[in-house]
Amino acid sequence: MRPRHFRISILAATTLLLLLAPAVEAQTPALITLDQAIDLALAHNHSLKATRTLILQNQAQEITANLRPNPTLLFDSQFVPIFSPNDFSADTLNQTQQFDIGIGYLFERGHKRQRRLQAAKNQTAVTRAQTTDAERTLAFNVAQQFIAVLLAESTLQFALQDLKSFQQTVDIAQVQYQSGYISEGDYLKIKLQLLQFQTDVSSARLARVQALVALRELLGYDAVPANYDVVGDLSYVSVKAKLEDLQTRALQERPDYRAAELGVTAAQSQILLAKANGKQDVNGTADYSHVAGENSASFFVNFAVPIFNRNQGEIARTRYALTQAQELQASGSDLVLSDVSDAYEALLSNEEVVQLYASGYLKEAQDSRDISEYAYKRGAASLLDFLDAERSYRATQLAYRQALSSYMTALEQLKEAVGTRNLP
Repeated sequence: MRPRHFRISILAATTLLLLLAPAVEAQTPALITLDQAIDLALAHNHSLKATRTLILQNQAQEITANLRPNPTLLFDSQFVPIFSPNDFSADTLNQTQQFDIGIGYLFERGHKRQRRLQAAKNQTAVTRAQTTDAERTLAFNVAQQFIAVLLAESTLQFALQDLKSFQQTVDIAQVQYQSGYISEGDYLKIKLQLLQFQTDVSSARLARVQALVALRELLGYDAVPANYDVVGDLSYVSVKAKLEDLQTRALQERPDYRAAELGVTAAQSQILLAKANGKQDVNGTADYSHVAGENSASFFVNFAVPIFNRNQGEIARTRYALTQAQELQASGSDLVLSDVSDAYEALLSNEEVVQLYASGYLKEAQDSRDISEYAYKRGAASLLDFLDAERSYRATQLAYRQALSSYMTALEQLKEAVGTRNLP
């Protein structure tokens, strides 16, 4: 090849690779882990974004609460000779007409503005804790659905493997039937069992697609591409922690309980605000007047006499609201302790089931199938025994995967109940 032609060939190959690179990249699915899925959901979930705007709304209310009253500008002109146009003159303007201009201001008493601002800030703190609790709930929902995807993919892989293995059994049975080793009836019974394996594969594929769609809804459709997939396996991870330690940590970590605590503080600030609103404000006005050629100044002060309305009803209501907030805090504490206890016991129960399968039942189901298959192929076992062992093996494997999924879900439930994703 001549050097010039060689350079042209390299240039063409490079151009072709550059053109094909986006297509190859588009076909490669995006793989995400559980932690990445939770981060994506916290960043892109639209329901959570809508909830976060409540914090911004409360912060805007803080601005409103901290505003001072606007001053009032007063102006009037009296004895204007509208119906006697001939009287419009400089002398009439100076000697007959009256002009008043003044400015008034409402002086708030009882530190109303400071009380309003503090009440608004306390409510913002409650809303921020409630938003954090929404994030906690979303993280659990994402983890739960992520585990459902792992279960669906594990079930699909097992169904494909089982189908391939049984297809070999059908092929061997066909050879045996053609050679007269087994009857046509036995061959058809084996072949009909293949339908169940094929159905399992179809059902597993559908379950996987549906699980990925449900997970994408939680993450946000714009967070991941349509051909995304997850990374991870169904696995058992032991938790080394005591129930009492988890309950103590939950009372420190749970944002919903923190919101209940802040609710008591917010209720107390509402009482102070109600008492401040019971104080009567003072209206002060300063006027400049021009009357009959004379200039003068006037000062006015007025305020309501608190004989009947001293905001008694609102003060009483806020005190009851404080009692309500305190009871809700106590109820929240009971709820936290109960949630952790239930989740902990559920984890132990699922752990026991997983340990039962791992302790020998899985191997026994595998050995039973292998022995039955070996014996059947050599005429030492009946067809029904072989098919029964095959069904038992398949049921045991699927049940084990479901047990792992339940355990992992129970672990995520415990993390949500404690309020942290970092457990011992």
